[in-house]
Amino acid sequence: MRHRPGSHGLSQLNLRSPGPSGDPAGSEGCSGCAQDGTRPSEAHAACRRRSSCRLFYPEAPVKVVRGRGQYLYDEQGAEYLDCVNNVAHVGHCHPLVVQAAHEQNQELNTNSRYLHDNIVDYAQRLSETLPEQLCVFYFLNSGSEANDLALRLARQYTGHQDVVVLDHAYHGHLSSLIDISPYKFRDLDGQKEWVHVAPLPDTYRGRYREDHPTPAVAYANEVGRVVSSAQEKGRKIAAFFAESLPSVGGQIIPPAGYFSLVAQHIRGAGAVFVADEIQVGFGRVGKHFWAFQLQGEDFVPDIVTMGKSIGNGHPVACVATTRAVSQAFETTGVEYFNTFGGSPVSCAVGLAVLDVLEKEQLQAHASCVGSFLMELLQQQKEKHPIIGDVRGVGLFIGVDLVKDQAKRTPATEEADYLVSRLKENYILLSTDGPGRNVLKFKPPMCFSKANAEHVVAKLDAILTGMEETLRSCETLRPQA
Repeated sequence: MRHRPGSHGLSQLNLRSPGPSGDPAGSEGCSGCAQDGTRPSEAHAACRRRSSCRLFYPEAPVKVVRGRGQYLYDEQGAEYLDCVNNVAHVGHCHPLVVQAAHEQNQELNTNSRYLHDNIVDYAQRLSETLPEQLCVFYFLNSGSEANDLALRLARQYTGHQDVVVLDHAYHGHLSSLIDISPYKFRDLDGQKEWVHVAPLPDTYRGRYREDHPTPAVAYANEVGRVVSSAQEKGRKIAAFFAESLPSVGGQIIPPAGYFSLVAQHIRGAGAVFVADEIQVGFGRVGKHFWAFQLQGEDFVPDIVTMGKSIGNGHPVACVATTRAVSQAFETTGVEYFNTFGGSPVSCAVGLAVLDVLEKEQLQAHASCVGSFLMELLQQQKEKHPIIGDVRGVGLFIGVDLVKDQAKRTPATEEADYLVSRLKENYILLSTDGPGRNVLKFKPPMCFSKANAEHVVAKLDAILTGMEETLRSCETLRPQA
């Protein structure tokens, strides 16, 4: 039975009485530029020479000075349509979110060792969006912090060490998370012995495709085989980590029922299921508030991590888990504390984001506009052979570009060219996937039908031009 707690402090909150018992765009940017006193242009030039520092459009970077809604503005006043920034969830600089932060900053901003209503109110509001079992909340500053804490919780609860992850996954930039992110560790120190990688449940270019009769079962069985193989070597699994909709992997939509079947394998091994909602939660999928809910009402993760959109650009994140997991964590005797996690300002911002989502009906809006955008993109797929697949739900959409429809060879260079041309037309889009060939749409939730029509019209014009150029080249090629 749900209840409203009294006013508590600390960065962890338990909201319900005992009961039965987851870069990316927000992507990595140029974090080091112009911090040494150099002019921006000099810093950008130096940045391009440093492999660890990356800008969007490095050859002609955009200097953004202002944002509003789904638009960004450069120093010359040019307006860009932002199709990819899922951090500004309810829109850049939403006035109600800005006002909430400003007003609370004028009153108090301190750590969470004192009693304050905001942290309680915020946890209560979050709890109303989640299944009953997920009743304990830890507040932090970033998605990486959230996933790192989820890993600690899982290990303490299970007494195990190992982690199963999906191929091409990315879960954060901390050392602990690089280790469970194939997207990163394959270019660094490689795979640790305690990390086990299962195939990405990609029904377009993965092992089991759209023509398979039961792809959810087939991909879940692959997880089962990974678990069994680890156990045969004497390893013990603590957790299965998965983005509810894999983003860096290429805007993947796992087949329905996959998570429930995976959970059987994982929990059978004494491990917990961690749903990483950092990129895709908070109504983005339209049909549900959380993307894991697409997998069916019978599926409930043991731990849910959230960040990015939760604060609309303000650094706030959260881990939601069960009472059993949190109680096991308490037995360490080492308290959990986060200096800024759950601060009055962070929680005021979080509450304002939830208010805007509700008042502006942005979840329903995401469903409506997302379906409209999907329809327009499907029409382009019929027209342009380079579009191999259009997949998505709500305002989480991927357009898979291919060189060959039959072989499904990633059209990496073409995707890069297309993104560059769209930028010249004041549309900001980017790519993801192992082949960097999937156009990813994750815009602010206020993205409109008119925006969708505008983007697709430009996309159509650029693709048509590319095809005409290709035909001209074919005509000029000497005949055998």
